[in-house]
Amino acid sequence: MCPKCGWPADDCHCAGSLEPPGEPVPARITARLHVANTSSGKRVTVIDGLPKNPAFLEALAKELKKSCGTGGKVTEGILELQGDQRERLHELLSRKGWTVEG
Repeated sequence: MCPKCGWPADDCHCAGSLEPPGEPVPARITARLHVANTSSGKRVTVIDGLPKNPAFLEALAKELKKSCGTGGKVTEGILELQGDQRERLHELLSRKGWTVEG
């Protein structure tokens, strides 16, 4: 029995089990960095080209926001960090063994 919904474990009806797991994270990742202006006129650094895996993106966003000391968010497979963080992100992502463009 599932402790959350009370259904048998093989027929669980929890909302978490209905969520698609996303695409697998590849061994080699190529991230593209660029700066964009938001509709409010503020600058954000956009990281694109990442795998569309929600758990991976949330963990990466948390790590990068902490390392850069800034806020940010994940939207539709794109990670946005406040301000121009390209130099710092290039270094952080290169240390992970990723290919970084921009």
